[in-house]
Amino acid sequence: MKAEVDFTFSDSVAGYVQERIGDRLRLRTVDGRSVTVHLTATTYAHQLRNLGEPYRDATGRIDELLQPGVLLFSYGPVYPTADGLYFQATQLLFVTEPDGRPPFEESGWWTRQLAQLARFYRRSQFGTGPVDFADYRTDIRSSGEKTHRQVQETDTISRLVYGMATAYLLTGDEDFLDVAERGSQYLHDHLRYADTAEDVVYWYHGVDVEGPREQRYFASEFGDDYRAVPAYEQIYALVGLVQTYRLTGDPTLLRDIEGTVRLFEKFFRDTRLGGYYSHVDPVELDPHHPSLGPNASRKNWNSVGDHAPAYLINLYLATGDGQYLDMLEHTFDMITTHLPDPGPDGSPFVNERFHADWTPDHHWGWQQNRAVVGHNLKIAWNLTRMQSMRPKPEYRNLAERIGRTMPAVGRDAQRGGWYDMVERVADERGPHAFAWHDRKTWWQQEQAILAYLIMAGTGHDADFLRHADEASAFYNAFFLDHDEGAVHFTVLAEGLPYHVGNERLKGSHAMSMYHKAELCFLAEVYTRLLIRREPLTLWFRPRLDAEFPGGKLRVAPDALPPGRVVLDSVLIDGTPYDDFDAEAMTVTLPNTPERVTVKVRLRATEPQR
Repeated sequence: MKAEVDFTFSDSVAGYVQERIGDRLRLRTVDGRSVTVHLTATTYAHQLRNLGEPYRDATGRIDELLQPGVLLFSYGPVYPTADGLYFQATQLLFVTEPDGRPPFEESGWWTRQLAQLARFYRRSQFGTGPVDFADYRTDIRSSGEKTHRQVQETDTISRLVYGMATAYLLTGDEDFLDVAERGSQYLHDHLRYADTAEDVVYWYHGVDVEGPREQRYFASEFGDDYRAVPAYEQIYALVGLVQTYRLTGDPTLLRDIEGTVRLFEKFFRDTRLGGYYSHVDPVELDPHHPSLGPNASRKNWNSVGDHAPAYLINLYLATGDGQYLDMLEHTFDMITTHLPDPGPDGSPFVNERFHADWTPDHHWGWQQNRAVVGHNLKIAWNLTRMQSMRPKPEYRNLAERIGRTMPAVGRDAQRGGWYDMVERVADERGPHAFAWHDRKTWWQQEQAILAYLIMAGTGHDADFLRHADEASAFYNAFFLDHDEGAVHFTVLAEGLPYHVGNERLKGSHAMSMYHKAELCFLAEVYTRLLIRREPLTLWFRPRLDAEFPGGKLRVAPDALPPGRVVLDSVLIDGTPYDDFDAEAMTVTLPNTPERVTVKVRLRATEPQR
């Protein structure tokens, strides 16, 4: 059968080795098809490596490694022939070895990656000297250099703070904690406004530090939200503060966090029909104000669903306060009730934008009736987390449904990895058409990895661990920047970096350190405690004035199934300490004259795999 194209191009194939006959290599793709690639005398090979690791040449081991079941990526020219497309393998990237598990399932892979990320951003923002957030800039070039833009955005600072706090949590490196604490204080001092009349706290969009005086922007300067106060900016202002509070118990941070939650409840929440409005105006804090234009009286995925992953689950883990669990339940009830299409014939993708009465809005701006693939995966991930805290059948059912349906409509079955945006409704040709392109962004790979890891670890479909491994393979193969450090924003469908416009940056309005650090932390947590059932060590650094409810440090790393993980041991400043509750994973903090380091060891209650 003649190929349907009459030109050559280059492309990649992701697959498992089925057999090799001479120079022909037959691969089984992630969706079960067979593709033959052809080796040449110049084919070279290398193995998957982590950030900070040297190149691992495998050209001399090709014959040894090409065994059935090995997962690899092939890249090279593709030729049209009378018999169909002819795939030539210029390079092979081996993910696994024969009879070996993927390296990212090994203990410490994600921890080491996070440490490399933290060092990149620490060096990019502050060099090797003392940390001064007056030097912070939102935009960072691919090499780590700052651009000439002088605006410091609240959300990107908070995302950096999250990444540094999380890096300390996994590594115990106090330099990372120093960055997190200084950043949290900077946010409090420069980008926070406490409205004493309304008893709420809200956060400026950013501050321009060019010139002798700071110029603060309350309303957003971002195009979609221009001159409005979007819920998601207030949400992500908390991401780093809450993670730092988990480690330190800083009472000032807790006051700021509580005041911002009151802001959501007082001005963003729809007390009649439920959910949270996406925007309020900057003068009256009114979600219905006509100055909001197309954002007036609207709700969206971010304003309802982003509370949980950004800060609310972590805030509940740190405090055990039932009001935050109730708020979580409300947001997930809104998600399961309103976001999916009703009936069996609806789109496999959720609706993401709504009018005040929860009627889907399929005419808003760039979204129209389109799906962000990662948002669907994010829902499955967070519903599974919520199922461990306040279980409901509808939470598990929607998570399971998304997990089963997404690979066929949101994943690249030929090359691996997950797409960005597609039309919610399939066209007459069958597929869900791409909205603009077939590129892949870093944060959507994160959602896939975490969704399928936690679902695999909590007893869902047996295929989910394979989906997690395949997503991890693509991310680690193509998003890690081994030349300049950190992670690429976007890659082309075949995995080549896409460095155009803002997507060439390592720091921007859309990218800081949050998603990358969250991936590393929770992938390590889920893999070690739920999948491999291996122990995990975490570090905390409570202040002398730490304000934790009941004086108890809560060390559960995430919302995990009850009874699956226990606190095994505690060291305080290196000395064994036994005043802890193993099942509740809490430590009763001692009265000490100096600040202490609390090192905890968690273990799975089921046998190690």
